Amino acid sequence: MPSNARLTAWWRRRRRADDSGDASIQMAIVFPFVLLATIAVIQASMWYYARQIALTAAREGVTAARTYQAGPADGTARARQVLERTAGDSLRSVSVSARSDGERVRVQVSGTAQSMIPGVPGLTITQSASGPVERWVQP
Repeated sequence: MPSNARLTAWWRRRRRADDSGDASIQMAIVFPFVLLATIAVIQASMWYYARQIALTAAREGVTAARTYQAGPADGTARARQVLERTAGDSLRSVSVSARSDGERVRVQVSGTAQSMIPGVPGLTITQSASGPVERWVQP
């Protein structure tokens, strides 16, 4: 029996000595997934931020276009001013359109969010806002 105990002790020491490279192999397997998850979170944050910029520009455009004696062109101009001030590189290829039927005005802002992955185009964003046109009415 003593030889069996010595053999077991020798085997345990041998196994501990062989575990020296396990951490490197584990990191080589896990790290790409961690990196991919990090890039995905950053990309989603950039998309959300660009979406909020477009929505803010559309809302500001509606506010300008719905005021008394203003028109859709005023809303488009105001939305473009907001985009110039806030968008930077976060929202690219921006287009702004506004239309009114006399009672309601609608401003739509479209663009592309910046992409973290080279060669891959960003996600397309379209945000719009609408509101009633201010006008004088007889009681």
